[in-house]
Amino acid sequence: MTSTPLTLANVRPWGAAPADIVVVDGKIASVSPAGTAAPATGAPANGGTTVDGGGRLALPGFINTHAHVDKSWWGQPWEPYGGVATTQGRIEHERSERDRLGIPGVPSTTAVLREFLRHGTTATRSHIDVDLGLGLRGIDVVRESAEALGGAIDVEIVAFPQDGVMRRPGVLALLDAAAEAGATHVGGLDPAGIDRDPVRQLDGLFEIAVNRGVGIDIHLHDGNDLGAFQIELIADRTIDAALSGRVNVSHGFALGDLPDGRRNDLLDRIREAGISWTTVAPPRGALPWAGMRERGVLLGLGTDGIRDLWSPYGDGDILRVALAFARIHGVRRDEDLEGVVRLATSGAAPFVSRDVHDLVPGARADIVLLDAENPQDALLRTPRREVVVAGGRVVVDGGELRV
Repeated sequence: MTSTPLTLANVRPWGAAPADIVVVDGKIASVSPAGTAAPATGAPANGGTTVDGGGRLALPGFINTHAHVDKSWWGQPWEPYGGVATTQGRIEHERSERDRLGIPGVPSTTAVLREFLRHGTTATRSHIDVDLGLGLRGIDVVRESAEALGGAIDVEIVAFPQDGVMRRPGVLALLDAAAEAGATHVGGLDPAGIDRDPVRQLDGLFEIAVNRGVGIDIHLHDGNDLGAFQIELIADRTIDAALSGRVNVSHGFALGDLPDGRRNDLLDRIREAGISWTTVAPPRGALPWAGMRERGVLLGLGTDGIRDLWSPYGDGDILRVALAFARIHGVRRDEDLEGVVRLATSGAAPFVSRDVHDLVPGARADIVLLDAENPQDALLRTPRREVVVAGGRVVVDGGELRV
């Protein structure tokens, strides 16, 4: 994305003292005390523009680490929830109804990405369905939708086998083709619960990851000992393939089901393997967040599906997901409340292949301004995103989208 020089004047990064943030060529060029931005850095005297932040709180753009932007019917007439409320029932219902709704389609996908921007999300990792009926069409749809927004939102793509891998001959080859075509990760789905063959599914995914130089992001809903067994298999393969930092488990409900001793042993193994985790803060139990933080296990927050054939819920607001995470985990102390906000912003940089994502020079200029006293206040009130800057361009002003 190209952009003219921009100064966000009189903002409070992370609730600190008032500052001016100068943006040049889509990146943060400087952060200095309010009123001291130098014209030589690209401030308005050199042809740029100024936005008066009015002393608002400034945060990095939100990062949605687990989305399904291809599945939504956002922008279409209301679609009643239907089908059988099981994983297999939801898969079958989606398969029977998605063509009628034009899913995946550029209009709905673009509408979802615009909602992300409206809520301050400037980067996402999205799982895109790859199956025998769609081939790789969903990936093309998502790329076209992101391009339509001029690069305002970065979308990292996971090729996702929603209908299973081994039980659908040909899906593994599609995942390999998606990786060859530029997907950054290949996905998996309940190797035991869906495919009933965890060894073959995982062996196939890890072979693609090693051969294509991509990561792995596996949906794992299976709980208790069955889920723990699969986590152990994933950890073993991650270590053997030297893929530390390239493998993620999404959901991973089993971590919340296990007794303390078993859970701690598993967390040690996860840390050893360098596996990251993403959660959508569901009401089903809590993750052992304290133990994960102690071990340095990378954790990200996501919205999951948004108003799709799986569920009518969701509005694309990752800050509301962060609030749900805080409540589920009983977070009250200021340092922990801020820590949750960092899960949704700067701490999620690795999930979208960024070394840094923060209000610092050199970072991509993804900045959100809110009427809030500090990050804690912003988390608990989830106020409107007054201004959103994405890649150096103002895409939301006064709470209204400009793209």
